[in-house]
Amino acid sequence: MASEFSLRCYCYLDRMQPQYAAFVGTITQGDLPVEGMASLYIEMAPGNEVFRTVDIAVKATEAKPGAQVVEREFGMFEIHSLSQADVLESGRIVLDRIGLSIEERIRPQVASIQLITNVDPYQAQLLNRWRRGSMLVPGQTYPADPTVTWVIDSIDTGTSVAPLSLTMRELRALENGAPVTVT
Repeated sequence: MASEFSLRCYCYLDRMQPQYAAFVGTITQGDLPVEGMASLYIEMAPGNEVFRTVDIAVKATEAKPGAQVVEREFGMFEIHSLSQADVLESGRIVLDRIGLSIEERIRPQVASIQLITNVDPYQAQLLNRWRRGSMLVPGQTYPADPTVTWVIDSIDTGTSVAPLSLTMRELRALENGAPVTVT
């Protein structure tokens, strides 16, 4: 069955911090998470299989769905619970059912690097419609900070979940296989 699926993302967060949980609460369409909950994001192809995998995940344990997005090619979902064990077990069962392992995730790569200077007022308004509380003023540069922030999961770092801020140069080096030291 694994040949039918691709795993684009499997990101486990062992404990949501207050600011992250508050942010996710502003954008989620499903069950609202709170500080301290464990969370799991899975993105996969084909997208329409997300419906079945969310069904499997929420019926397997007490984990609740926070997001379910289905696009043409890919689908993504998020589940969370106060019980880390429930989230991990739901993830394990989903991977088992689709016949893949965490190690079979697609390697990340830079898809686009864009910097827009002196943003037009009308484009600023369009961007502000989906930025959710982060406002872009006409004439500013988008994105305002030319660094990328990643959340590295505990499987990749061998430690706890940590936000990592990278410059575009560092991101390109990482994409090319250069080692990155997390301090």
